[in-house]
Amino acid sequence: MFEARLLNSAIFKKVLDAIKDLLNEGSFDCSDSGIQLQAMDNSHVSLVSLNLKSDGFDKYRCDRNLILGMNLASLAKVFKSSGEGDTVTIKAQDDADTVSFMFEAKKQDKISDYEMKLMNLDQEHLGIPDTEFSCIIKMPSAEYARIIRDLSQFGESIVISCTKEGVKFSASGDIGTGNVKLAQTINFDKEEDSVVIDMQEPVTLTFACQYLNSFAKATPLSNQVTLSMCDNVPLVVEYEIPDLGYLRYYLAPKIEEDEN
Repeated sequence: MFEARLLNSAIFKKVLDAIKDLLNEGSFDCSDSGIQLQAMDNSHVSLVSLNLKSDGFDKYRCDRNLILGMNLASLAKVFKSSGEGDTVTIKAQDDADTVSFMFEAKKQDKISDYEMKLMNLDQEHLGIPDTEFSCIIKMPSAEYARIIRDLSQFGESIVISCTKEGVKFSASGDIGTGNVKLAQTINFDKEEDSVVIDMQEPVTLTFACQYLNSFAKATPLSNQVTLSMCDNVPLVVEYEIPDLGYLRYYLAPKIEEDEN
């Protein structure tokens, strides 16, 4: 038997909004330590990794490891029907071919329940190697989303360059070029507004705007986003989900053709 109860169903709704454009379907690995999902996006360019710890749920029970394969667009539709502040309980039997969702409204005496058919998905679990990153940038997630959106109008790629002066985002294309520079700023009153740069050595890498923009859909999950970079290693964009876990995106850098 698997049962997980989350006091705020909106968190799950935000997670689905953040991944459903990259993934059509996903296998949620449920174990006694929590729920994990790991999958390459539809074009096999980026990787999505979600981890929700069991102790972040109001109630959590998982008698044996279970894989719940689901169509994410359909799952997002189920959660769209939940109201603000609803509690959600997710249940599945050990050998079930369906999973059920029950939403309880706080404000009124209302319970909605939905049942979804599970899918048998053939998904390999990819090992993600531990990496010592050259630069780790922690910044407000809304600021990241704004910069990526603004620079996307200039070109299809964004160059992220981290030096001791700070971090610079640049894009260029037919209409011209755009640059945004951020220096390190520590805001003790509002920690979420700080830009913290931990740099071992400078790094400059180029990434596809389309994916950086998709990752920004996770902005509602967290006030801050962490970008971890190192030469020849995928960029890691991480959103911490307070008290529950994290959502990470991995994106390989673009190899510039003109280097030869």
